[in-house]
Amino acid sequence: MMISRLLHIFQNTPLGRETLLQAAYFTKKLRASLTIYIPRHIKFLMYFDNDVVQVDLDHSYLVSPDTAHDHAVEIAREAGVEPSFIEPKHFTASALPDIPTDFDYMICPRSISNLSSKLGLGYIGPKVQSIINTANFPVLIASHVYKPWKNIVVFFGGSANAFNALKLGFLIQNITNFPLTLFTYAETSFEAYQKEIADQGVEDELGLRVEDWQFFESGNLTDYLYNVPHDALVILGAFNHGLIRDIMFGNKLEKIQTSITNNLLIVGSRYSAVG
Repeated sequence: MMISRLLHIFQNTPLGRETLLQAAYFTKKLRASLTIYIPRHIKFLMYFDNDVVQVDLDHSYLVSPDTAHDHAVEIAREAGVEPSFIEPKHFTASALPDIPTDFDYMICPRSISNLSSKLGLGYIGPKVQSIINTANFPVLIASHVYKPWKNIVVFFGGSANAFNALKLGFLIQNITNFPLTLFTYAETSFEAYQKEIADQGVEDELGLRVEDWQFFESGNLTDYLYNVPHDALVILGAFNHGLIRDIMFGNKLEKIQTSITNNLLIVGSRYSAVG
């Protein structure tokens, strides 16, 4: 079995320390490897299969470059993880390195640019959105402060992308053995969701891995979010539509972010879960 890999862009600041602690915790729980990129330039490119994303960092990512490597190693090792580091080999321009994209996960704060002006809990920066929309791997949006998780919550809307999020939840539950709960803010009947589950052939695994399915047919979305455990990793889909709509960037995702402080593992439309 190949070891999965997580990419982390290191920010040599107190906030960056919290994000790296979260990356280390995630990789330790998933028995994955941690790869760190310490930026030397304010921009970099990520070449995906169907698109290129230019990431424009804010200047806090270039703070104290002489101590960044030692700080990153110290933080990761104290968390029980031995990191590896990326040194770009290819440059599209002299100050525009190309960063590999052959990873299984990437971790980001809610915004990786314009950080000083957009610290709101409900704001996911446009560059992070672009990565989620383009990457074939899920993106972990870290909480502002390091927050260990001991539960898994999948927001399930019934579309193809929701099933990818569900299968990712199955995978993480299988590795961690943490309790897995489904949350559905219903837009159709429970029977319709059950039929979707059966049609996708995941009924048996759902019965094996899902401890609880919280199904809300009425009421306010923000009110039912109170039921999300504070120590849960929240997995949800974005940028996909189906007969039953998915969570997507817009009002629903903003409500989720402004109501909970959990780490969010977001599945974009180009991620395809195995199984």
